[in-house]
Amino acid sequence: MSEKKESVLAGFKAFLMRGNVVDLAVAVVIGAAFTNIVNSIVKGIISPLVGAIGTKNLDVYTSCLKAPCGVDAKGEPTGVNIMWGSVLNATLTFLITAAVVYFLMVLPMARYLAKVEARRKAREGVKETIEITELEVLKEIRDALVAQRGANGSTRTAGTRDAF
Repeated sequence: MSEKKESVLAGFKAFLMRGNVVDLAVAVVIGAAFTNIVNSIVKGIISPLVGAIGTKNLDVYTSCLKAPCGVDAKGEPTGVNIMWGSVLNATLTFLITAAVVYFLMVLPMARYLAKVEARRKAREGVKETIEITELEVLKEIRDALVAQRGANGSTRTAGTRDAF
């Protein structure tokens, strides 16, 4: 029984120590901190811009489906309100978050990775060219030696081995 507990704990420890779990935890923490920034942008910049047309608080935009809509003496809502202003606020927050993540994180990283890949391919191309060039030089040397051997009139005797 204790061996099984140790193996389960060892497996859990291995799971936690994998890189993707740690990366995910870091992403969640940064995402939570980033949410506050985005909410501040929406409340401080976007909402006032929308407020120039209507009201500063997007949450007040509602549509009444079943009258009487409002708030009773106890502070509870009456009627059936569709609070589309809250949805608009959440949608703007999402779009701003997605745009910031894309333009400040995804796009620069994609460009960086493309440059790294281009450099790697360029190095492989140079290496290939060098290898081909060395092979060509060796072939030329071989051909020159064969031609030189043939020009000197030397003949192979039985039992001698060719170097190539």
